[in-house]
Amino acid sequence: MPIVRNLGRAASQLLQSSGCGCGVSLVPVRGIGVSPRQVASDASFHSVTFSESDHPRVLITGGLGQLGVGLAKLLRKRFGKNNVILSDIRKPADNVFYSGPFIFADILDYKNLREIVVNNRITWLFHYSALLSAVGEANVPLARSVNITGLHNVLDIAAEHNLRLFVPSTIGAFGPTSPRDPTPDLCIQRPRTIYGVSKVHAELMGEYYHYRYGLDFRCLRYPGIISADSQPGGGTTDYAVKIFHDAIKTGKFKCYLRPDTRLPMMYIDDCLKATLEVMEAPAESLTMRTYNISAMSFTPEELAQEVQKYVPELQMTYNVDQVRQAIADSWPMNFDDSNARRDWGWKHDYDLPELVTTMFSYLGSDSRIAQAN
Repeated sequence: MPIVRNLGRAASQLLQSSGCGCGVSLVPVRGIGVSPRQVASDASFHSVTFSESDHPRVLITGGLGQLGVGLAKLLRKRFGKNNVILSDIRKPADNVFYSGPFIFADILDYKNLREIVVNNRITWLFHYSALLSAVGEANVPLARSVNITGLHNVLDIAAEHNLRLFVPSTIGAFGPTSPRDPTPDLCIQRPRTIYGVSKVHAELMGEYYHYRYGLDFRCLRYPGIISADSQPGGGTTDYAVKIFHDAIKTGKFKCYLRPDTRLPMMYIDDCLKATLEVMEAPAESLTMRTYNISAMSFTPEELAQEVQKYVPELQMTYNVDQVRQAIADSWPMNFDDSNARRDWGWKHDYDLPELVTTMFSYLGSDSRIAQAN
């Protein structure tokens, strides 16, 4: 099975070379077309006893990426620690493993995923398993399998067991023929990356399952997500995370996008808040199944100017990556999220100055930042 072996080898290489990126998380796969070892429903659990309550029973797939761990923390505060299961096929860090229930779950193993949902009485499922934009372009067959085949497994299980399902979408779901400034909820999409194509597919399949089978499908199109809790990985918007790390460590940053490349961005706390709010919104208040959400929009040059208020000697240079630049040029410059603000009261908390202040406060200070302050 040369295709299976090649995909497995590619997955291993991606795991060794990429961390978590903006948007949605990179989730490894052991092999395509091979029946994975079946795992007993409680074999991989840490802390498996659930309290009896009216709270939702939550499963998060791809949970070790940029958003999953933060979402689990937020949901556990709201619904109780043992009501939220984090899952992935990678080994979690100790602090993640001991913070609440964690289980092995491979989204390409339909039978095992179904057993997890049934045996643990899951009612809400957050599906974060996906390969990101630049990583997906480097391995289209793997991205197609994870982003599309994995989605089909999740959709079928969610419909069969009457789950409330959240699948994130992204600015990458739009293409060069989409209106870019602003980009409305409903317009021509036509993305030119496998990541974007898979996200449009997810939006349309989720909407179809809602109208055909009554699935409670909910989706948000995330802008670039910025967080101090994870290292930059395979996302086109990751420069907006890496600049903070490099500013603190070396005082130098080389950006792979042009200085005037404007993209919508959001601090992770706003992203997680929006995700919880749309999941808790009454069904009758939702006029659509997929919403844009937005907070701010800036260029690398504008971000650098704000960072230089804390690190005045930051040296910003540009070495444009043509692949990532082409992806960014096909994406929205600004999101129109008026429907989300009207239907379920979406409102962001972080603009660019608050974002930069918060990032530096989390990443720590050195002599340059302390001197600037």
